[in-house]
Amino acid sequence: MQTRLKFVALVSLFPALASVVTLANHTAQAADYPSRLIHLIVPYAAGGAADSIARVLAKRIGKAIGQTIVVENRGGGGSIVGTEFVNKSEPDGYTLLLGQSGPISINPAVYMSLPYDPVKDFAPVSLTTTYPYVMVVNPALGVKTLQEFVALAKRRPGELNYGTTGVGAANHLVTELFDSKAGIRMTHIPYRGTALAVSDLLAGQVQVVFADPISALQHVNSGTLIALAVTSRDRTPMAPAVPTISESGYPGFDAIGWHGILAPANTPPAIVARLSAEIREALKDPETRTLLESQAMQIVGSSPEDFSNFIKQDIAIWKEVADQARIEVR
Repeated sequence: MQTRLKFVALVSLFPALASVVTLANHTAQAADYPSRLIHLIVPYAAGGAADSIARVLAKRIGKAIGQTIVVENRGGGGSIVGTEFVNKSEPDGYTLLLGQSGPISINPAVYMSLPYDPVKDFAPVSLTTTYPYVMVVNPALGVKTLQEFVALAKRRPGELNYGTTGVGAANHLVTELFDSKAGIRMTHIPYRGTALAVSDLLAGQVQVVFADPISALQHVNSGTLIALAVTSRDRTPMAPAVPTISESGYPGFDAIGWHGILAPANTPPAIVARLSAEIREALKDPETRTLLESQAMQIVGSSPEDFSNFIKQDIAIWKEVADQARIEVR
């Protein structure tokens, strides 16, 4: 009987011993981190805004921590391929994700099923940058203000076409949010990328696009498109003369895109904290700030806890929009 009791007592200690061993391993990993190459996964093809931001961050952070950070593009599946790759990677701090509103906040709202849970499967490290969408129209439409556009859309319900980067894409939901707030109805024309949508806007095939600042402002500055408003709460420094939707008659309207660094869930907290501190420090660097701001990005830098709360709030916002507009991607 005593032998059996001793055995039961030993067995009951196994979970506690396993926790101690795990903690010791994590502590050792953190103390040695980083001892080899780090991969920063961008779930998009090379050449886009996310790719450019990743390369700016990788260079600066890698220099700070004394280790090379390689940017690896893994596009496909509406950004799901690259995001899932990081989800299934070892939680050791050597495979990171350049997260964005699309795969982390929007996809859970519109996809019937996803191979990852954006909250449970990732450890937020730091929110790095945010950006508004710019509402642009062709001058031939004959409107110069948001109020004039809304009045036209109300006179012609369903006749105005809006272009997006695809069904369930971020600017699809942003446009639907605006339609709801403005009480208008337009027809959705999905494209495979911003460049194609803007190209058809220039050709007059669609009447409006909510585009990222880089794609929109080059045409606004050349006079080939008119910027009616930006979707952020505050005006963007890249186009300070362009009003916000909020100040143009729809108080409280605030819809932004963002980028941030995430690690697989269960990455040692000490490694997450180290990376977060280095990222925030990198974002203070004048050269880094200049490079990011030149791409119309607004610099943030946050703690893991603040980034986690931000993600949960963002998911809730877009889930409500998707449900109201009945947007689903199967």
